[in-house]
Amino acid sequence: MTSSTRRPSRVAKLPPRERILDAAEELFQREGIRRVGVQAIAEKAETTKMAIYRHFETKDALVAEWLRIVAADYQEAFDRVEAEHPGRPGEQILGLARFIADGLPAISHRGCPFINSIAELPDRSDPARQVIEEHKARQLRRLVAMCAEARLPDPAQTAAEITFVLEGAQVCAQNGSVDQAGERLMRIVEGIVSRG
Repeated sequence: MTSSTRRPSRVAKLPPRERILDAAEELFQREGIRRVGVQAIAEKAETTKMAIYRHFETKDALVAEWLRIVAADYQEAFDRVEAEHPGRPGEQILGLARFIADGLPAISHRGCPFINSIAELPDRSDPARQVIEEHKARQLRRLVAMCAEARLPDPAQTAAEITFVLEGAQVCAQNGSVDQAGERLMRIVEGIVSRG
């Protein structure tokens, strides 16, 4: 016999700050930064605008914090491949490519949050844009170091090529211009790594 009553949820609600960030992430990813107002974020987070401003001085501060969290996720991917393949920089590079390739289906609807956000943040002094630029610079430095450790020719040039391929694959997955983008991405990066 099936009970018609449901068990109460055992999962506690997130604290307000995390609910706000979760709501902002979902809305920014789906609709873009500029189209989403603070009221929409408050409604999605089941809170108030006043509560948002208690945690984030401005909407721009909320956007910057969201992008810091996204950037940290990408940095964790670097940390993970380094831990999984210690002393094997070629495998680390391929692990990063696999991370992007595996994520392509998920971004095919809306795209890379950095690529989309930077298009909405033309002012280079905007704190959120600075988060993106600093993240991309840090990511490139780490990739150059991996290329150097893998003894790939001209590590800076090789890292730039890999970056162009990773970024380009994300755009192609979003606009649907190239089929099998993940598999093609992996073949290209494998070719680059095999030069070492």
